Amino acid sequence: VQLVESGGGSVQAGGSLRLSCAASGVTIYNKAWFRQAPGKEREGVASMSGSRLIYGDSVKGRFTISKDNAKNTLYLQMNNLKPEDTAMYYCAATDNGLQTYIMLEARWYDSWGQGTQVTVSS
Repeated sequence: VQLVESGGGSVQAGGSLRLSCAASGVTIYNKAWFRQAPGKEREGVASMSGSRLIYGDSVKGRFTISKDNAKNTLYLQMNNLKPEDTAMYYCAATDNGLQTYIMLEARWYDSWGQGTQVTVSS
């Protein structure tokens, strides 16, 4: 499966962006968004597996993960952005069955996009 992210950019604090991840090939059951800032570890942002939705503590109430099955596309709506949200954002997917407590752990995902940069200025 190939994953292609888009929608990144530069915004001021308090602004919004919507990231998209277009998947080609077979439909993947588990999908997620991760981010990585320079010098930091990759961080799980949001994950979707069937009816289960999981968010990282730092984005709860501000970010929303969703999908369009007809377009085989995953989205991340990001509102009230903060400078600390600045990072490269990656879409990831796996057909492995994931228990809820590991849905935001990068090591369980085997397909990754190339990333899209999000920069939030104060």
